[in-house]
Amino acid sequence: MNAAAGPEATHPDLRARREELVRRHFEAQNQLDLEAALDTLDEPRLELIGTNRVFVGRDEVAQYFRESRHVFPDQQRELIALHHGDDAIVVEFWFSGTMLGELPGIHPTGRRFRARLCAICEFEQVRLTCVRIYFDAGTIARQLA
Repeated sequence: MNAAAGPEATHPDLRARREELVRRHFEAQNQLDLEAALDTLDEPRLELIGTNRVFVGRDEVAQYFRESRHVFPDQQRELIALHHGDDAIVVEFWFSGTMLGELPGIHPTGRRFRARLCAICEFEQVRLTCVRIYFDAGTIARQLA
């Protein structure tokens, strides 16, 4: 447990504020609103465990958002469940999209994918500091092939 965690971290008001911020973050991404999504992150950090990529800072995270929207312009996230911890919210969600842009070495297939993902949204008090997303890249690749 870090210094930011403790009895105050489980306070109902703090829990509600964190959940509202996570929901705004995911909805901004569904609306393809790059600025609103970035504004939910304090000192933005995005980690994609399925591809072993890490983006730190507003510019890097923004560039990733732009690139992913080029490849999957209709991408959507459907929240399944939110699980609250002392300094994080674990988010289970469906991620879907159609591959209309090119990935390195992979031409657009025009195929759609849908995969279940898990994001750990880390907090320091009410500030969202990191989104770490776990997923099986093979599940997505098989659907796009």
